[in-house]
Amino acid sequence: MVSITFNAEKREKAGKGAARACRREGRIPAVIYGGKQESVMISLHPVELEKALDTAGFYNADIEVVLDGKKIKVACQDVQFHPVSDAPLHVDFLRK
Repeated sequence: MVSITFNAEKREKAGKGAARACRREGRIPAVIYGGKQESVMISLHPVELEKALDTAGFYNADIEVVLDGKKIKVACQDVQFHPVSDAPLHVDFLRK
């Protein structure tokens, strides 16, 4: 099974405007939810995400998100892509 690690930064604001602002900064907005805990909004480096998306079995991979020095084990629930350029727009992660 493939093992992937992302170094993430926490986002403060939620919503469409905040996600667009995140993309203008050159990052990909994402969210971690589930596990009977509060959702955490994060942003990912686009090169890390593109590399991970190119690996076979990304949706079945063991993914670890490093956020503020703390490791969170997640699974990729959904990736939203731009309809024309196929660039990733947003990622949903589910806690394991």
